[in-house]
Amino acid sequence: MNLTTCFTEEFVSLAKNHSDDADEPAAAFRGGRFADYAMIFLHGLRIFLEESYEMIIDQLEVMPPILEVIGLEADDLQHPSTLNKWLDRIVMDVWRVLLRQSAHLHDPSPHVAVDATYYERSPASKHYCDRTNYCVQTIEATKLVDTETQAILDVHCTTTREGSDAEVCAQLARVPAGELRTLAADKGYDSQWLRETLRNHGIRPLVKHCVRAPYDHAHNARIDDDLYGQRAMTETANSSVKRSYGSAVRAREWYREFREVVLMCAVYNIKHLVKP
Repeated sequence: MNLTTCFTEEFVSLAKNHSDDADEPAAAFRGGRFADYAMIFLHGLRIFLEESYEMIIDQLEVMPPILEVIGLEADDLQHPSTLNKWLDRIVMDVWRVLLRQSAHLHDPSPHVAVDATYYERSPASKHYCDRTNYCVQTIEATKLVDTETQAILDVHCTTTREGSDAEVCAQLARVPAGELRTLAADKGYDSQWLRETLRNHGIRPLVKHCVRAPYDHAHNARIDDDLYGQRAMTETANSSVKRSYGSAVRAREWYREFREVVLMCAVYNIKHLVKP
């Protein structure tokens, strides 16, 4: 079984398990609509194969094994514009749940790390940029990564840079807090408030102190070097996502760009699981 088929089976199964219409036929019939799980998967396959909306529909027409897993036939395939519009219909909460569940397929450890990376926003015409106030050229994506499996547990996206790195880190750690034991981050997350917040959730912070006084050396010396050294796994995960699916997002509206980044991370988790 090739990688694309393995990815399809795992992704469709995951989408069905967390969809309200798992028993609904995938194809639209007699005025009905396409099932949510089918559309979610088609967006994931588009990212996996790095294709445009038009090309992914064209490729599926000659991929009967993939269509069979989804529950579609070649005549059922919708127009690319329909697939494009469905990205607006599937709310961000669905993509986040899909990301977290894709990470749990790896049986993540209680040790995580946080790091930020940047994605370029797609180039647009000067007229479009002026009309929509499209002036921020990058998205900052902060990812919570399991250091043992390299699975991405959660991601925070922003174009405004509002809030400190410490606040973003605390927000990411809040959801799986009961399952975590340590969290590693670089000196950019040096904040006493963050350390106290993590300890209140039962998480040991592994964040180097910026040396401003002699006792900061003592604080840093007490950090477990082996666990702190695994912080590099976040850089490995970020690099893998960008090498596989690109360092830029194609959507233009910020909310679609955020969904695209989250979807990239979910696709990365599933591919990392099924890849031999």
